[in-house]
Amino acid sequence: MGIIKVENIRIFAHHGCLAEETKIGSDYRVDLEVKVNLKKSAESDELKDTVDYVFLNKVVREEMAMPSKLLETVAQRVLNRIFSEDKMVSKATICVSKINPPIGGDVEMVTIKMNQKRKKHSK
Repeated sequence: MGIIKVENIRIFAHHGCLAEETKIGSDYRVDLEVKVNLKKSAESDELKDTVDYVFLNKVVREEMAMPSKLLETVAQRVLNRIFSEDKMVSKATICVSKINPPIGGDVEMVTIKMNQKRKKHSK
């Protein structure tokens, strides 16, 4: 097994519970880590044998572009798409951070972190 990380994806998006947040928008940071068997791709040197980090970045950007009240909702959408669109991923961890959140204080960012494992089908 191995890990592929796509870190510090910087995105401007429109998430939040307050109307002003969704109207004005904010800066976000997304960090994604997927667990995948890298043995075949290490030997074959072929992109088809691994998880393409361009694909991972695309999923994050597309899901972040759809406004949600909660970061948890966005993160779950990203995880759902990764597991449905790439069968090689066995586990994924995502962190979604809102930079300079409007919470009345000097706070650099708030972050939610979610993990998901591929469900094994019973026979």
